Amino acid sequence: MGFNFSNTPIGRLRRAGIVEGTSFLLLLFVAMPLKYFAGIPEAVKYTGWLHGVLFILFIYALIRVKLSENWPLTRMFLAFLASIVPFGTFIFDVQLRKEEMLSQEKSSKN
Repeated sequence: MGFNFSNTPIGRLRRAGIVEGTSFLLLLFVAMPLKYFAGIPEAVKYTGWLHGVLFILFIYALIRVKLSENWPLTRMFLAFLASIVPFGTFIFDVQLRKEEMLSQEKSSKN
């Protein structure tokens, strides 16, 4: 299964979520063990910095979707929650992918 992202606000949010979620997992399951079990604190320093930048990009993409798709605040809150729970953005992506496909089908019929 590959990831196919459209160049829409939802597609960009999906892309940002996958990249941000991956960086979060790397931080938790690679960099933190390297810091605490191997004595390499730089792993967290650099991975954490990268994850922080990607998290900000995810929030920016989320705001763009809010403005373009008029998402309710509860939906934005759920997306935010997904970004702070391990594997959350991947689970949220399943729903976004379905929404994106429905949107594409709608626009192709018009």
